[in-house]
Amino acid sequence: METANAPGPQDTRTDRGGHGAQDARSAAADNRSVRDPAAEPPHRIRAVHTETTVTVYQAYPPEIGLAAARDGRFPEPWKRDRMTWVKPSFLWMMYRCGWATKAGQETVLAVEIERAGLEWALEHACLAHYRRGLHPDRAAWQRLLRRSPARVQWDPERDLRLRPLPYRSLQLGLAGEAARRYADEWTVSVTDVTPLVHRIHGLLRDGEPEAARSLLPAERAYPVRPGALAHLGGDGPG
Repeated sequence: METANAPGPQDTRTDRGGHGAQDARSAAADNRSVRDPAAEPPHRIRAVHTETTVTVYQAYPPEIGLAAARDGRFPEPWKRDRMTWVKPSFLWMMYRCGWATKAGQETVLAVEIERAGLEWALEHACLAHYRRGLHPDRAAWQRLLRRSPARVQWDPERDLRLRPLPYRSLQLGLAGEAARRYADEWTVSVTDVTPLVHRIHGLLRDGEPEAARSLLPAERAYPVRPGALAHLGGDGPG
């Protein structure tokens, strides 16, 4: 089963008071040595990227993940007619797959894709849920959702201990034309990063968070043109 096709629970704990808000404040303080969460826009794409590519993460069972890393492309069992979700955030992927311990998500892949592909997907995407003020009405959003080959969720970013931070991370769902383009046109390289995942997780279990943090991928704000995320509830340029 291709478990990476599921987006995972949409965590809204930071939107409410109580323990969720307290956890977010604690996570923000823990993460402050990396960046100041208070200075972060609530919605922004953060990723490892070059001038031409951007890296996203997925987790699969070994029979799919190992074959994809070996061949540099997704194998025959990978269903191009199903929605697949990709995540530019390494730590959100760790939250989703439990540091590669969840069944069917034991192999974590770093998939380097063309930036032009990501930008095409964002341009043709629809927000995964109805938002008053962004969509004319719920029926209009549902029509847009049905015809869009991509959809977007903004979920709370995670700190090193996978606690929610007070700003959000992109999840991008690809279906139909977008999924086929992702697998057959946009993919530049596929790397099995499961050993890195296990090493970071092991350092955390051994009480060495700074050593673990030093191994994290160097994600930074991804540049988008002004207004490119407006239809997705995002904030201005990255």
